[in-house]
Amino acid sequence: MTDAASTEPETGGTGPGHRSVTLTRTSRGEFEVTNARGGTIHIGTGESDDFTPVELLLTAIAGCSAVDVDFITAKRAEPTEFTVVSEGDKAKSSEKGNYMEDLEVTFRVRFPEGPEGDKAREMLPRSIAQSHDRLCTVSRTVQLGTPITMRED
Repeated sequence: MTDAASTEPETGGTGPGHRSVTLTRTSRGEFEVTNARGGTIHIGTGESDDFTPVELLLTAIAGCSAVDVDFITAKRAEPTEFTVVSEGDKAKSSEKGNYMEDLEVTFRVRFPEGPEGDKAREMLPRSIAQSHDRLCTVSRTVQLGTPITMRED
């Protein structure tokens, strides 16, 4: 991390700024995650009903795009249904190690009949494309292949 990035204010909004979470081990393979605002979740290895890190990756991709699409379309009409499925296949190779492939996000969004619903339905494909191509920080980061530095403190 650069010195400039470390001096930026911590933010949880949609604008630019530094983001961080802290994981604290609670038991073998289980962690409590805390964000800068004090929110917590528990993650694990998949041996319990806690989310795994891979499920959180899928959640982050779907959630980021869902927020974008909802923000754009709900200005026109409140949805009567809004479901997003994020999925992919976990793969492993000697060259790449473990990774996810064939990632896909499917939106099932319905709006009421009438002019407002028509406007929202008309905007839906464009809002999904905008999220994919420009707005969703999570999927854009995955697609761009941003390098990750891991270090010991």
